[in-house]
Amino acid sequence: MTRAERLAATSIGIGCVVLGLKAAAWWLTQSAALYSDALETTVNVAGSAIAFVALRVAERPADANHPYGHAKAEFFAAVIEGVLIVVAALSIFRQALEAVLVPHPLGPLPIGMGLNAAATVVNAGWAWWLLRAGRQLRSPALAADGVHLQADVVTSVGILAGLGLVALTGFRVLDPGLAAATGVYVLWSGMRTISASVGGLMDAAPEPAVVQRIRDLVAEHAVGALEAHDLRTRHAGRLTFLEFHLVVPGAMSVAESHAICDRIEAALKHEMAHLMITIHVEPEAKAKQHGVPVV
Repeated sequence: MTRAERLAATSIGIGCVVLGLKAAAWWLTQSAALYSDALETTVNVAGSAIAFVALRVAERPADANHPYGHAKAEFFAAVIEGVLIVVAALSIFRQALEAVLVPHPLGPLPIGMGLNAAATVVNAGWAWWLLRAGRQLRSPALAADGVHLQADVVTSVGILAGLGLVALTGFRVLDPGLAAATGVYVLWSGMRTISASVGGLMDAAPEPAVVQRIRDLVAEHAVGALEAHDLRTRHAGRLTFLEFHLVVPGAMSVAESHAICDRIEAALKHEMAHLMITIHVEPEAKAKQHGVPVV
């Protein structure tokens, strides 16, 4: 089991503990706001399970049907988690509306808030760890899980602050109001997760700074060549695919041009992990005069 898979499995266990605390808080108080928080955590657990499965699939080696590997499975997991978040937001809106139409007395808020606060502390620590690991491992599934947990922490803090006002003022209409506000934030979080993952499925390029660094490294280490053009990049999970055409003098031997390619690949892979490179060598007649000039 890889480190990413272990983190996803641990996330499921931690999510179940947090869900138990938040469900107990809602059951004791019957608060619409605490219900919304518990429901979002249910999505967290489901999302972690999906991320775990996706990571197992992503680790499979390339085969005849998937010659570029299975890394994009992580993007599918992130999209599914985003959809689950949106569904949770709609359920939160429904619960808030019911609380307005059929108001009911709230249970012991201090106990419920204490349970929810304990769950929030656990979530905050784990969200920070997941986001850090997601960046290090370049895992969209772990990053999406971390972002969702981070959103959960923000909503939990807002809910606890609002319920504190309810306890102090007795103004119970704040409870469904908090639930509705939480639903809006959860909905936005889900749409953002879906948007980021769809970009990966549509072969979106890396950040402009990454692309520029690639161009700089090619220009610096392609000594002996004339130019590089038609440079294209795309993400697939933790992998980044790079391809470009390298123009060399027509009289240069295959061995010499191959040595230049090896030098470029070594420089790129030394600085960027999980990089898959394809270089197409062309004679000088194919130069386009608008590619990457060699230093």
